[in-house]
Amino acid sequence: MTPARLGLCLPTPISRGRETLWPRAGRRRLPAKLPFLGISALLDEQRAGGARSAGTERELRGTRAGTQRHRERRGWARSVPGLLRQPAMIARGCSALCLALCTFGLALLGDVSRAVPMDDQDYYLQEITNRDHYYSFPYPGEEFFPFTEQPGEGGSIRAAETEERPGFKPSRKELKQKKNNKKGKPILETPPDCPPLGLETLKITDFQLHASTAKRYGLGAHRGRLNIQAGVNENDFYDGAWCAGRNDPYQWIEVDARRLTKFTGVITQGRNSLWSSNWVTSYRVLVSNDSHAWTAVRNESGDVIFEGNSEKEIPVLNLLPVPLVARYIRINPRSWFQEGSICMRLEILGCPLPDPNNYYHRRNEMTTTDNLDFRHHNYKEMRQLMKTVNKMCPNITRIYNIGKSNQGLKLYAVEISDNPGEHEVGEPEFHYIAGAHGNEVLGRELILLLMQFMCQEYLAGNPRIVHLIQDTRIHLLPSVNPDGYDKAYKAGSELGGWSLGRWTQDGIDINNNFPDLNSLLWESEDQKKSKRKVPNHHIPIPDWYLSENATVAVETRAIIAWMEKIPFVLGGNLQGGELVVAYPYDMVRSMWKTQDYTPTPDDHVFRWLAYSYASTHRLMTDARRRACHTEDFQKEDGTVNGASWHTVAGSINDFSYLHTNCFELSIYVGCDKYPHESELPEEWENNRESLIVFMEQVHRGIKGIVKDVHGKGIPNAVISVEGVNHDIRTGADGDYWRLLNPGEYVVGVKAEGYTAATKTCEVGYDMGATQCDFTISKTNLARIKEIMRKFGKQPLGLSARRLRQRARRWQRR
Repeated sequence: MTPARLGLCLPTPISRGRETLWPRAGRRRLPAKLPFLGISALLDEQRAGGARSAGTERELRGTRAGTQRHRERRGWARSVPGLLRQPAMIARGCSALCLALCTFGLALLGDVSRAVPMDDQDYYLQEITNRDHYYSFPYPGEEFFPFTEQPGEGGSIRAAETEERPGFKPSRKELKQKKNNKKGKPILETPPDCPPLGLETLKITDFQLHASTAKRYGLGAHRGRLNIQAGVNENDFYDGAWCAGRNDPYQWIEVDARRLTKFTGVITQGRNSLWSSNWVTSYRVLVSNDSHAWTAVRNESGDVIFEGNSEKEIPVLNLLPVPLVARYIRINPRSWFQEGSICMRLEILGCPLPDPNNYYHRRNEMTTTDNLDFRHHNYKEMRQLMKTVNKMCPNITRIYNIGKSNQGLKLYAVEISDNPGEHEVGEPEFHYIAGAHGNEVLGRELILLLMQFMCQEYLAGNPRIVHLIQDTRIHLLPSVNPDGYDKAYKAGSELGGWSLGRWTQDGIDINNNFPDLNSLLWESEDQKKSKRKVPNHHIPIPDWYLSENATVAVETRAIIAWMEKIPFVLGGNLQGGELVVAYPYDMVRSMWKTQDYTPTPDDHVFRWLAYSYASTHRLMTDARRRACHTEDFQKEDGTVNGASWHTVAGSINDFSYLHTNCFELSIYVGCDKYPHESELPEEWENNRESLIVFMEQVHRGIKGIVKDVHGKGIPNAVISVEGVNHDIRTGADGDYWRLLNPGEYVVGVKAEGYTAATKTCEVGYDMGATQCDFTISKTNLARIKEIMRKFGKQPLGLSARRLRQRARRWQRR
């Protein structure tokens, strides 16, 4: 390594406590950075699946050569001829110069080898030797900070350094161009926003989080993630923040990005706790390339002290004065709530720099080939997207609304079917709904992506999608609570906290706002001698719930009317904040317990339905993944009985099962309720196959038509399965669908005025419901009643004496 290559002279460091300070005087800046044009081109080619071309090789070599010529023009090599004219000077300084350069080169190599993995050493050597080193400081009076992105000559920023990653959310402040400079090149006034690194979404692993001290294991650095929730007991394993072991200004929490990253901001919260109040009110931010030497974020007056939180739940964003490029970032609390202690949850905003050689980046990179609209949609944009899908696929889509929200926004749904607008006899009905909690927006966007995907694939002739649309009537309702979503949308993906927008405008949780039919059923079953018998299906809604004074959201009433109108067979409501599929019952049967496995009579079917989604999701059944908050659902393969998780009265799942024919499940699609736009392509890839597979399960079990001897369908006929204490009913046309796992079943049918009938139906392992039709005839009594009504006579309900008197009168005539 030549002196021209290094161009750096380091003074002696000064140690102060845990930090290493460097004197300002006598330090030089490194030469200008190497352009990233070649590396960016290589990264783009790798993302596209291609190898680096010969042209890119030439471009990279040309860039390096051009940089070397630039250095020579600026005087890097001009001192050499002068030295050649003074051989005596060379003789006196050669030994000392060589010794100093060799010593520094060995030290530099040692530091780098400790800071990066073996696979990445060549890349990091190149970066450090061609970038402003973290040891370098400006001359007195020169406005420059270590790690800061510096403009090139003429004040312009190189295109490779300001280039946005594909899929990033555009800046809230649009990039503005100043007047062209002398060379005619536009200057970007505001750098593009950077997304979260992924503490909340778990892309940052526990091994990338470190802290000075921790109060105990459950309050370690791995718990310092934005919006992480503590367990009710706040035990030693799952607590709600990182909390330092001591309260002093020397504590810190650190994030290792594992690659050079342009850090732009920090978001903080206090500790999530029911029993204590702890948060940090101010802090410093430091960065490093090796986790040993740290440089604080500074401005003209010194180290920047950022204002922290004033309570424990509302996130606070602080943008750095100037973006900083480094691998590590450290938060150093300076003050905290006086009655509490140092506790933090945080998220870091940053743009990873192009690095095709980084192992961790290659392993975690996720791309999608689907050409969909990967962004967050407000109410107006959602409506426009639905219109676009309908315009693209008018023959298989229909837009309709099921009612209005508290604020008068229509609850729009899209129907996808080969005959939209009509129920076809023998064709099952399926639905996805999302947004019951307005701030859980990932489900909303997944449904919008799903309708785009199905339209595109249908037009492309994808046989799987074509078959699903032709044989199923699908309903997609992306936003049940648009009022709540509007609140969360205004705050943004990282600043809404855990609950902003969760409830309706009048403060109601839609997901738990349905009538409690479980208690009515269980009371009837427990009191066998009671005169009031409750059926095991289609339980009527209580009168008190239907009154105008009942605390029921207008959105809930709209959903109930929708479910009563359409004979849904299977449905999923998409939620967020966890990664699991929950199946009913959601309410514990014992009034003395808050958690207890409470199965339905169809528990075996529900478990299969839940597993069909979880097993095809990219992460739900991955035993290596970290639990989102406090629950590890791996023992049941990413599924859970709702009551064994936490009891809920009046859930949509229990109501759907007990009041309609529909089997409903809650699908929690991600740890982050409101992920950044840049995460949407990966979340789509995580859930796409699961969304389709779950829809296909509507064709599992038996189906058929219950008809009379004249071939007319019989509505409201009761279909029962031997050994399963839950019945269903036929629709208006006499058709029915009964979800069952593979096996042989004795199926019975009964209807008022008709003879009962039974038959054995076998369900196979192949996809596709078994046809199991019934033709039943009227009973003798029903026939007689029908004949008497037909001729205007009174039915046979009279006494024997009056019947004999009527017979004599007929004989006299």
